[in-house]
Amino acid sequence: MKTPKRIEPLVEDGLVDEVLRPLMSGKEAAVYVVRCGRELRCAKVYKEANKRSFRQAAEYQEGRKVRNSRQARAMAKGSKYGRKEAEDAWQNAEVAALFRLANAGVRVPRPYDFLDGVLLMELVADEFGDAAPRLNDVHLEPEQAREYHTFVVRQIVLMLCAGLVHGDLSEFNVLLGPEGPVIIDLPQAVDAAGNNHAFSMLERDVGNMAAYFGRFAPELKQTRYAREMWALYQAGELLPDSELTGQFKEELHSADVAGVMREIDAARLDEARRRAVREAAEHGASKDEEPAPPWLQ
Repeated sequence: MKTPKRIEPLVEDGLVDEVLRPLMSGKEAAVYVVRCGRELRCAKVYKEANKRSFRQAAEYQEGRKVRNSRQARAMAKGSKYGRKEAEDAWQNAEVAALFRLANAGVRVPRPYDFLDGVLLMELVADEFGDAAPRLNDVHLEPEQAREYHTFVVRQIVLMLCAGLVHGDLSEFNVLLGPEGPVIIDLPQAVDAAGNNHAFSMLERDVGNMAAYFGRFAPELKQTRYAREMWALYQAGELLPDSELTGQFKEELHSADVAGVMREIDAARLDEARRRAVREAAEHGASKDEEPAPPWLQ
């Protein structure tokens, strides 16, 4: 097929030999199967901001580092330069996340290179060498669903141990390769420690996975892995091999009703004393006052 204009620089630099076919087009990018020497890889071409349906919501940007104060000011003002810098930062976030997570042992596509808004990475293939299907496109037996759910939960733990939360995890961005699920699409990944929305995103990610796999193994819908792993993470006790139960009980403390009533009674007594002092002062002042002249009465 004809080489897309955005991939031409990779061909010119010798990173890509041939574009074979389009693979998919999503809300943020178009992906092509390309040949690099004897290997088949993916070229993910990011769409321009005004052509994407996925918006760079503020909650995803929170906690991300920028190169310098000039870049930060430009991004805040929304100038042309600032929009370009924001777009570059958005794309670079996925590249950085992929390298970071691959090094942490998370099953993600291996990244190779990034040039002019095009990410060159591993093609996740099925047992026949074709592009692996998304979870949304497969039917699972209950035992498979339980096995894959356990695997994905462990991947989420590994991500959190590496300091990241996917932020948009669902059956639409998990591929099913020969060795099991592979997590994809990470430009919106957030810093677990630096983003105030990290837990709500983690809970949503885990909930999406429980809901999907729960279609085939309904008991999975009742699991509460997100709160369990987040509690360990906050305590500094979450490890890649931490044993999880899928259950989490909130710490409940019985209310000290008697103590609360004592505080209320004490406050009432204080207010009564203050009122009595004010009334006494006002009464004493009125006794000392001279009668008003007749023309003022």
